[in-house]
This record gives sequence, structure tokens and C-alpha cells, in this order.
Amino acid sequence: DTIKIAGKRLGPAEVESVLVGHPAVSEAAAIGVPDPLKGEALVCFCVLKPGNDANDTLREDLRTTVAEQLGKPLRPEVLKFLDDLPKTRNAKIMRRIIRAAYLNQDPGDLSALENPQSVEAVRNAL
Repeated sequence: DTIKIAGKRLGPAEVESVLVGHPAVSEAAAIGVPDPLKGEALVCFCVLKPGNDANDTLREDLRTTVAEQLGKPLRPEVLKFLDDLPKTRNAKIMRRIIRAAYLNQDPGDLSALENPQSVEAVRNAL
């Protein structure tokens, strides 16, 4: 799951821990998507804690927080808010499926998913 952005290698867990460290975020997922300039671009998905509104101010705050803690080149290109992330029955976030849904590709085997409706939510967030 290593993401390569402008020659820098990054694990999704590094970005996700920064995002989850924000008081408004309960869960996060980070993926790399093809980018003609950087090789890959960082795309993040966040589930907010109850009582927090998904708005552009919060989105910018989260993107800036990642850039401040990990470096400007690693600032997320896109940050989307979702109600739920695709997870297995063991509560493991399925980044492969998130990436496929975001890129409008076939996600493959979805039998391990606990919440298949979340795949459509990723597609609709575009």
C-alpha cells in the first residue's frame, strides 16, 4: 500500500493517523491515484464524529494539517467526507476497494465486505 508522491514514499497509515488525530475525525482512509505530474496523488476519505459538519473549512483545515505534519508535497489533492468506509467484518478498511471505486474500476471480490453500500457512497462522493 505504499504511495509514491513526487519521489517520496508514504504509507497510508501515516496520513490516516494524522487525520484521525484531528478532533472532528473518527476514521480515515488514504489512497494513491495516478497523477501525470507527481506519479501519484494523495486522496483521503474521512468519517466525521457526530456533531461535526462536513464543510469546506474543515476540508481545508484537514488538508493543511497533513501538509504541516508530513510536508507540503504530501498535501492531499482531494479530501472527501463519507458516512462510512468499506470495511471487512474485522473492521479493517479496504483501501483496494476504495481506490477501485474512486477510479471507477471493477472492485473485484466484495464478499469480505461488511457494508457493501459504502462502495457506492465512495463513487457518489466524486
